[in-house]
Amino acid sequence: MSRQTSRLDAKKVNSELLTLTYGALVSQMLKEIDNPDDVNKQLERIGYNMGVRLIEDFLARTGSNRCMEMRETADKIQQAFRLYINMQPTVTSWSSSGDEFSLVWDQCPLSEWVEMPNNGLKYCALIPGAIRGALQMVQLDVQCWFIQDQLKGDPVTELRIKYIKRLEDAVPAGED
Repeated sequence: MSRQTSRLDAKKVNSELLTLTYGALVSQMLKEIDNPDDVNKQLERIGYNMGVRLIEDFLARTGSNRCMEMRETADKIQQAFRLYINMQPTVTSWSSSGDEFSLVWDQCPLSEWVEMPNNGLKYCALIPGAIRGALQMVQLDVQCWFIQDQLKGDPVTELRIKYIKRLEDAVPAGED
């Protein structure tokens, strides 16, 4: 077995492990929290916290610099999905002003082997949370929301990302 094949197998196993573990987490949250809206908020918060922590690792691994425009940001987001969960979204549907785009998956790995209850659950709420958290750490305020979801019968999963503003670099009090 070649080293390349071994790496690809490890990525597939890591992706499948994440999918199964995430499914167990969501299932347990639904059992413990009666309100699906509260579960959605918790999943988004978990994703946000993951993004806040993952951005440092991403920057260290890739040697990336600060993005100066949203097209660069979109490329980095696409690269991060490939790097961490072996998932390749397509960047598409740019707004005319260049401040909004979509990420589209033909098959979202987090959604494999999932049967959705019809109760308002946003199963993949972790993803927009992670994107928001990571981008806030590099001083970008964005909104993220799902336009389409295969778990709800749509042909693809589509996440919309809109640039809101560049955040000011904050200097801790007393360190100016």
